[in-house]
Amino acid sequence: MSALIVVEGIDGAGTTTQSRRLVEALNARGRAARHTFEPSSGPVGTLIRSVLERRLLDPNGEPRRLRSEALALLFAADRLDHLDSEILPALSAGTIVVSDRYDLSSLVYQSVTAAGDESLPWLRALNRHARRPELTIVLDVPFAEAKSRRKQRGGAEEIFDADELQLKLAAAYARAETLVPGDTVIHLSGVGEPEVVTQRLLDAVVSRIHT
Repeated sequence: MSALIVVEGIDGAGTTTQSRRLVEALNARGRAARHTFEPSSGPVGTLIRSVLERRLLDPNGEPRRLRSEALALLFAADRLDHLDSEILPALSAGTIVVSDRYDLSSLVYQSVTAAGDESLPWLRALNRHARRPELTIVLDVPFAEAKSRRKQRGGAEEIFDADELQLKLAAAYARAETLVPGDTVIHLSGVGEPEVVTQRLLDAVVSRIHT
């Protein structure tokens, strides 16, 4: 049985590490699983990453900042391209697809950086053609720990890394199920040794999706 499983959470929650580990755990059980991520590695996703990492420059050589609405449009376009080029073909082949982020990220990040909940109807309309996941797992990690993990990770600061914004994002993820009504959303603790967290995810997937 194919399924789209999404792993979400604030920056530093471990979505990248745990989504990859979940795929490895599913493969070890003899179940074909594939890892993917958003922004994707496609042309639109690559542009988005250059904005997030402050690598897209204006004519003066300064990092180019896009309006939150423009960024939301890019994310929606990348998602549809990601679906057509990677996710849907894999699902058609009977593979479980585990995505590090999906449209819940757009609803969380863009609603926080735009006009708040007033922007949600528009954001949902932008993503109305996005296939719904069978399961979305939100990794809950305390703000202080997530911040510490981001520092240990190193690299240039991205546009969403400010503490005040991350606190707002954490509050939005705490009510994630209200942002995607009708979807199956569960919260799991992302605290602990990586293998312990992975087992939590695997148990959740096995109990809800026939693997």
